[in-house]
Amino acid sequence: MKASKAKTVDEFIAESPEETRPVVEQIRKIVKQAVPEVEETMGYGKPYYKYHGWMTGVTLYTKHLGIEMWGGLSDSDRAELEKLGYKTGSKNFQVLYNQEVPAELLTRLVKAQASSNKQKDSK
Repeated sequence: MKASKAKTVDEFIAESPEETRPVVEQIRKIVKQAVPEVEETMGYGKPYYKYHGWMTGVTLYTKHLGIEMWGGLSDSDRAELEKLGYKTGSKNFQVLYNQEVPAELLTRLVKAQASSNKQKDSK
């Protein structure tokens, strides 16, 4: 999908295809629960979440969305995601619109990225 011109995540979700909305809302909820102080913003035409720096973002595609972890995924994170049936890259993983979002794992990844960002920011 092309980059959105939405100025807020609410606008982004409203203009997104109907089948994508519940998945994006679920990711949004997971991120906000994992890091209550997170800043929600739009960047590069997609939703991003910041906490002491860039943390995670969501990109929509035709049949899946990509969840980007700014600091990348470790080999063990990729192996765990792949074992659960998700395709992975060095910094992201794909969730098909008919797949469950790996809430527990995403929570752990987001918290780890937030902690890493905060440590770097305090130096």
